[in-house]
Amino acid sequence: MDSKPDYITVAQVDQVPPGTCRTVEVEGIFLALCNVDGTFHVVDNTCPHAGGPLGEGCMDGELVECPWHGWRFNVRTGERPENPEIRVACVEVRVQGTNVQVKTPLTL
Repeated sequence: MDSKPDYITVAQVDQVPPGTCRTVEVEGIFLALCNVDGTFHVVDNTCPHAGGPLGEGCMDGELVECPWHGWRFNVRTGERPENPEIRVACVEVRVQGTNVQVKTPLTL
C-alpha cells in the first residue's frame, strides 16, 4: 500500500469567495477553509478557547474570528495574534484547476 500523502478535493474555488471561509470535512475531521485574496488556507475548525467553529467565522485579511467569543487566528500561520503561544493547526492546501484540495492523511 502506498503511504505517500495524497490530496482530496474539499470545495470548488468559486464556492469560497475571497474574504470568506467555510467549514469542510475530511475523513471525519472538520476544517476551516479560508480564502485570503484568492489564496486558500486551511486550519483546524475547532477554536481552542471553547470549541467554536472557525469556518463559520468572519475574515479580516489573514485573520479568522471565532463566531462564539471573538478569538482570532492567522489562517496562514495558525497563531493567535494576541498570544502567539496559542495556535490552531494548519493543513497543506492546493488548487488543481477549479478544485481546492487538502493534503491527506491529516496531521492536526
